[in-house]
Amino acid sequence: MLRVLAVDDENPSLEELLYLLRADPRVSSAEGASDATEALRRINRALESGRDGPEAIDVVFLDIHMPGLDGLDMARLLTGFARPPLVVFVTAHEGFAVQAFDLKAVDYVLKPVRRERLAEAVRRAAELLDAAPPIPVHEPDPDHIPVELGGVTRFVAVDDITHVEAQGDYARLHTAQASHLVRIPLSTLEERWRARGFVRIHRRHLVALRHVGELRLDAGTVSVLVGEVELQVSRRHARELRDLLMRRTTG
Repeated sequence: MLRVLAVDDENPSLEELLYLLRADPRVSSAEGASDATEALRRINRALESGRDGPEAIDVVFLDIHMPGLDGLDMARLLTGFARPPLVVFVTAHEGFAVQAFDLKAVDYVLKPVRRERLAEAVRRAAELLDAAPPIPVHEPDPDHIPVELGGVTRFVAVDDITHVEAQGDYARLHTAQASHLVRIPLSTLEERWRARGFVRIHRRHLVALRHVGELRLDAGTVSVLVGEVELQVSRRHARELRDLLMRRTTG
């Protein structure tokens, strides 16, 4: 099933094209854009969403003569994308077919668009997508977490993280040497790293049991020493934490 974007600056032509595309059983969704700028913005969202994401686009049905950036210019821009959508040109002009196929167009459909001819273009696009090699799936490294620092991606070893602090939708990872901000909620890290010995001690903190040096009780309040940092333990988490620490030390 194809997810399609149709681009044409003439509204009657765009509506007719969308009507025909939506009637094809191989097309699961068809959206329209009235110029190249709007279309590129939509395609960027699709690429950010990923091939299996909710905003993905498989094929662009593209007019050539449009104000501003024309269809050939837009197709040239798409060739620079890592995984661009397929392109089918839909135009009233015969004279650009050579340039179109030089840009790896799937098909070149002349206006006025006939249902049978458009169906052939859809068939070609569907076959190309079916024949494309699958995108390799890389399993995330469970022993490291990527962090961004000044435009550089570094990989922090999970075993080096002493504790994690919630900061809104972000989490700050603390090691003995530094701290790193990642856009992952604390609750997600709690679930992901529970089997690695990370325990919630407070609504704002996770700690790695291996890095807890002391459990302190003072005037009814409980805290832990993690490296050189003392962190408060909430009343509701105190008993569970004590039991986990005792089991860890006694085997």
